[in-house]
Formats: sequence, C-alpha cells, structure tokens
Amino acid sequence: MRAVETGKKPVLSAEIFVIPIEADRFLVYAPLRRAAFVGNAGAVNFLADLREGRGDSGAGHDGEMIEFLRRLEIVDAGPETPPLAVFSDDPNPVSVTLFLTTACNLRCAYCYAAAGEGAARHMPPELARRGVDFVVGNALARGEDHFEINFHGGGEPTRNWPTLTKTLAHARRLADAHELRLTAYLATNAVLSAKRLDWVVANLHGASVSCDGPPEVHDANRVTPGGKGSSASVIRTLRRFDAEDFPYGIRMTVTADAIPRLADSVEYLCANFRPGQIQAEPAYPIGRGAGAASAETAAFVAAFREAQGRARRHGRELTFSGARVGTLTNHFCAATQDLFALTPDGSVSSCYEVFEESSPRAKIFLYGASAGAGGGWRFDREKLAFLRRQSVDRRAHCAGCFARWSCGGDCYHKALTVHDDGEFAGTDRCDIIRELTRDQILARIADSGGVFWHEPPERIAAEGCACVSCGDEGRIMTGRGVKKPDRGCV
Repeated sequence: MRAVETGKKPVLSAEIFVIPIEADRFLVYAPLRRAAFVGNAGAVNFLADLREGRGDSGAGHDGEMIEFLRRLEIVDAGPETPPLAVFSDDPNPVSVTLFLTTACNLRCAYCYAAAGEGAARHMPPELARRGVDFVVGNALARGEDHFEINFHGGGEPTRNWPTLTKTLAHARRLADAHELRLTAYLATNAVLSAKRLDWVVANLHGASVSCDGPPEVHDANRVTPGGKGSSASVIRTLRRFDAEDFPYGIRMTVTADAIPRLADSVEYLCANFRPGQIQAEPAYPIGRGAGAASAETAAFVAAFREAQGRARRHGRELTFSGARVGTLTNHFCAATQDLFALTPDGSVSSCYEVFEESSPRAKIFLYGASAGAGGGWRFDREKLAFLRRQSVDRRAHCAGCFARWSCGGDCYHKALTVHDDGEFAGTDRCDIIRELTRDQILARIADSGGVFWHEPPERIAAEGCACVSCGDEGRIMTGRGVKKPDRGCV
C-alpha cells in the first residue's frame, strides 16, 4: 500500500450508494467503479465527510481508511465515465430477428402475445430473405466476419416451417459466398415433431426453451388448444438436446400460484437436464395474463433466493433479467438500442413484445418499413430518436437507485404497461431488482474474500456489455452463456 500523501485533502471520486443491511451494517457500493464493501455507521459518516470536503489525509485510522478507499478507486481516482450508448444515423445491424408467425400450437394461460388467437399471420420467405440480405450487406460494409439470425415470434416460430428452413438455407449460401460466420438461434416452446427436432439439432446453434418446471407445474399453464399439458413433448426435446450436447437455456415464467414451487421447479430442471442457464421471470400481466394475480412480489424474491441456492448446488446459474451486477449500461435491452426485428408484414420493430402492426404500442416500437422494390429498409428517424432517448440516465425517478447502471432502467415495454405511456415512476419489478442486485453485490464481496469487491476497468473491457437483444422473452441463452449484443454500450 502506498504512503499517504500529506497536506492534500482526499477527494471522493465515485458515485456512492449506501444500502442498509442490518443494525449498524451498511453496504457501500460504487457501481461505476465496480467496487463495494460492508461498513458500519462510522465508515458511512467518514464518506459523508469526504463528500462535504471535510476529509483528513493524516495518519492513523483515517489514513488507513483513505488508502482502502483509494484502492477501490472511490477516492482520488479521477472522474467516472458513465456507460452511455452511442448511436449514429440509421441502424446498420448484423443481426436480424424474424417474427415468423403469430400461430402457435399451445395456448399458454399467461402468454403476453395471446398467441394462436385470431387469424394467423405468417412471414413469407421472400421477406425473411430480404432481412437476411440487409444484415449480410451491413456485415460486409462494416468489415465484420459474421452475421446472426434469431427466429422468434408472437407465436411458435416452427409453425412457419417453410420460411424458417428456407431462410436458413439462404443465409448459409450467403455465408459461404462471402466467407462469413453465421449463427442462428431459436426461441421455442419445444413442442416439436421428431423430424423437426432432428433438424433443429443439426442446423441451429442454440435455443431458448420455455419450460416452467416439473410436469405438474408446467402443465398448469402451458397447454394445447385442447387443454392437454405439453410437458411430455418438452421433456423429450430437452433430453434430446442433452444427448446431442446442443446448447440451450431455459426460460421459466412464474405465476403467483407457482411461486411456492419455484425452488422445487429449479431443482427438478437442474437434476434432470443440463441447460446452460435458467432464467426465472414473474408472469407478465398482459395478453392472456392480464388480470391475473401479480407475481412481482416479495414472495417471488424469497422463492428466487432459495431456488438460486438450489441451482448453485447443481453448478447451474439462475438469473433474473433486471439483476446483473457487473454489467454497466444505460439501456436495459436493444428495444431502445436499434433492435432490427421484422414482423410478418415487414415492419421493423425494436421490441420482442411488439410483433405485429396491431400490437399494443406498435406506434412506439415499430420504427421502420420496407423501402420498396429497390430493397433495403426505410427508418423513421423521429421514432428512432425517441426510443434511443429512453435510457436510465434520463429518468429522474431512477437517479437515486443503486441498481440503475446494471438494470439500465428495466424493460421499457413493461414500464409503459404500468404507467400507461406516462412518466416512469417505478414498478413492482424495481423492488425485485434492488433486492436481487443487493444479493449479487454481497455475493461478489464474499467471493472476493469477504472484505471488499473491486474489478478494474480492464476486466470490464474484457467482459463487454451484457445487454442482450432482450432482457426478457427475447434473451437467447445457450450452453456458452448469453450472447453479446449487436450494438451496445461503450
């Protein structure tokens, strides 16, 4: 430890949050320094004195404390750099998400898209090809060596099988012709025929599978149009994935009724399958889930903590989309960072929940359309600018929240659902995010020896931004982890 400089007052150089833990114990957290420690009231008062310019750089106990804070870059480390996303002109993505269809072979009780209701809309192959051509052209213009396709939808993507398979074949031809690396992912309910399952394993690079746990939990909500449970088909798919070492993650939707079973459900998944990651999210109160009892409760937090412990004992990771300490970002997901997703009719969407022109809030999230016979896409600059401004650093309500630089403001679509397109004033998810983020900070301290946690800037650069195409339904989880975004924070 270097000697204390005498005659120079120390300067607090970090944004600091003090989070009560218990009597005379506080979590001190500097998110932009990726640093934290647990201290008593004396340490907190010492920091307050530094903030007011009353610090003492002398020897003794205070000098030791200052040196400790310097080591964490909380004192005398120079200005901090907030993680602000940078955009320029029109989007030029090398990743395309295709909402292949609104048709679905299930009628899940909480489906945000109410998939399967009304006349089904299917993306034609020629539209999907144009989307692929666009991102390949961008990859070549940008000097990239890869491009990506995500098969998603306001329904089950495999219900538009001809477009799915033809699109991948077209993408492969372009990849070979231009010597580009292609990756292709699928979000699926995993109710697949044996033939289609064979094709997925042989041709795709990973999948996000919707599964809520053991049959009695899963089948309570994820049913066929005739009311029959879908767990048998999902189990068959997961076993095949494991047998082939096919990368996949599991996305659990947790209803209020299922909260008491969350830990057992995670135990079941970990004991019987080998997902790269498991993500648990409270049921979204829109679509067929509108009006259901909220699962965004303290009970969810308690159940998640127990379930997370079970997952760790199996060497697995259980995640919640809004809690991601170590990430530094001012955006939750690509909904406000130029996600390039195509609806079945050819509109450009920035949000996984807005998958067709009749979707609620389509006027906000649909920001582009086909440029016509000449090819390419026409973007609404005004809508793009509005979406790009929906960042956590612009939210007055979030300014005092210790989780803001990791949460990134949470899901913008969910916020609009709660606040009816008005000024953000917090949601029930905010409480979940803060509780689980605090857990993660304390875990980082424990894993670092129990005294403090600090990760230097070069570690941040090595990891990169953890924002993904979507923090919730759209997250692609594979055995290799969560994929990085096409565009992100700098």
